[in-house]
Amino acid sequence: MMSFSASGSMDLLTRVRGQLDRLTPEQAWAEHHEGALLIDVRTATHRASAAGVPGAIAIDLTVLPWRLDPGFDHRIPEATDLDRRIILFCRHGYSSSLAAWNLRLMRLHRATDIIGGFDAWTAAGLPLHHGPVDVRP
Repeated sequence: MMSFSASGSMDLLTRVRGQLDRLTPEQAWAEHHEGALLIDVRTATHRASAAGVPGAIAIDLTVLPWRLDPGFDHRIPEATDLDRRIILFCRHGYSSSLAAWNLRLMRLHRATDIIGGFDAWTAAGLPLHHGPVDVRP
């Protein structure tokens, strides 16, 4: 019988985050202004119940690798090359860390996420968007 550690998910998260150059919300905002893609991976429910980040593109986690792979036919137009800086955020910064790590496994070596996610963005008082969200299914 296989046994699992109760802290297995947090152990994984700690190892993954050690391989990322995670950003504060302020750093992410500055990098976005320099051309980095901001990708919102919050669930549709979370996006519907809160504001968004100006200029962010919402992509569901289930299709994220394919939409950001520059070699895939159904990528988003902004996924131009493996060197593109991609900054992910979710609600708290857990899912986005794992997703950024997965993108790095795909050779998108500049993928990272925002420490604390959207909640930290809001707490930092950074700009919010209250209109329609740019959702890429």
